[in-house]
Amino acid sequence: MTMAIQLARVDNRLLHGQVATVWTKTVRPNRILVVSDKVAHDKLRKMLIMQAAPPEVKANVITVAKMVQIYRDARFDNFRPLILTETLPEMAELVAQGIDLKPTGVNVGNLAYTVHKTMLTPSVAADAADVQAAAALKAAGVTVYTQTVPGDRQQDFLALAQKKGLTQ
Repeated sequence: MTMAIQLARVDNRLLHGQVATVWTKTVRPNRILVVSDKVAHDKLRKMLIMQAAPPEVKANVITVAKMVQIYRDARFDNFRPLILTETLPEMAELVAQGIDLKPTGVNVGNLAYTVHKTMLTPSVAADAADVQAAAALKAAGVTVYTQTVPGDRQQDFLALAQKKGLTQ
């Protein structure tokens, strides 16, 4: 048996109201794991994220290496986590390190617009690094889709990127 991941979501806001309420009620995780090397070393952001968790689900902020370690540890097989990363490259790194996201795919919920990024949907902006990470995930057999809230239809991330001229 291994950890039964309920949702793997990329959201540069990490744990916020939409994830804490709507997604948690939909996918029913028993743990929220925010996986970010940067945030794991930022005491203030870590504290704010843990406070944003809904009362019925414990949240942890951990590094990529720690996520890989607990995924391989049978003591954590009872975890049914909602995994959050800030970026697509972080999610691709988890898969490259052996975390199986094929059953759930990767939900790209929100990537903020910055210079050099192209809007794919009203809430998702991407650049070459995002497309490269999504292509690596797809090559590993993991579906990558955009979906802001559960009621929205899923759209293929790479197809949207291709339409905007971000892929070869």
